[in-house]
Amino acid sequence: MAKILAIRTDRFGEFLLIIPALRALKEKFPGVFLSLIVNPHVKELAQHVEFADEVIPWENRRHSLRELWDFSRLLKKKGFAICLIFNPAKELHLLSFLAGIPMRIGYGRKWGILLTHKKADEKQDGDKHEIEYNLELAGLAGAETKDHSLSLNIGDDAMAAFLEKFSLRAVDKFIAIHPWTSDPLKQWELENFRELAQRAERELDLEVFVIGGKEEAQKFPRYFADLGEGILDLTGKTSLCELAALLKLSRVLVSADSGPVHLASCVGTPAIVIFRSDLPGKTSVRWGPRGCGNVVLEAPDLGRITVEEVWEKLKGALKK
Repeated sequence: MAKILAIRTDRFGEFLLIIPALRALKEKFPGVFLSLIVNPHVKELAQHVEFADEVIPWENRRHSLRELWDFSRLLKKKGFAICLIFNPAKELHLLSFLAGIPMRIGYGRKWGILLTHKKADEKQDGDKHEIEYNLELAGLAGAETKDHSLSLNIGDDAMAAFLEKFSLRAVDKFIAIHPWTSDPLKQWELENFRELAQRAERELDLEVFVIGGKEEAQKFPRYFADLGEGILDLTGKTSLCELAALLKLSRVLVSADSGPVHLASCVGTPAIVIFRSDLPGKTSVRWGPRGCGNVVLEAPDLGRITVEEVWEKLKGALKK
């Protein structure tokens, strides 16, 4: 066994949840060279996965036949023995076939006929955690692990660089709030997050990082600005590695159901996460935080989850 290729080209939160499957591959095949194909946006973060020997960027978009052929030639030259495709896509299945990879593992849809080993895609049912679904794919290569934890190599130097960039001093009273989610159906009211941030600063003397991506910064410019001296709105201002450093510096993350929840798990920061419980395949059963000290608040109607309820969970988490 010389080389294995693992592919996950969607968002960074989903990518992070393949880490236990990568661990399983390394445990099954000691010394194997493990390459990852990821969305270019995720490349910087993927390079901090200890099991990755190489990270190859590939955009999650429709490509021309020429682009597909050229990329498949590059992969063929690398001589992969096994390929695991974690997010099923016609182009990805075609690439692995054109590259002549002997063992091609994935889900039996979207041209799944091009795969040599496949399983039914039942993830939409949400009966298991995404980590477990990913490990099932690794199991088709004979790989398994008892360690289902998430981890990234984010060291003290990354945290020091983050503090320097934003002219901050290291303190033990940072918390992070991520108010956003990509699915409007899972969105807790932004006004609730605003109230929570202000109470945390005013009543607990905490310094609050409000975090999010560039898309949120464009849609809601300055929505969390000027709320108080201890509330720093960093929406759209951090790279993914800087975000990881920020979360590692934070005592707690309060978040909607979104990627930073899994990034917090990777750096050992407990999270309080707000979920809808009536959306099949989108509940905490499949997407909940992993690790110690996490709290899930879940209801079929997010209006039932009050600021006071989240506030009490936050105070309890800070006492631990």
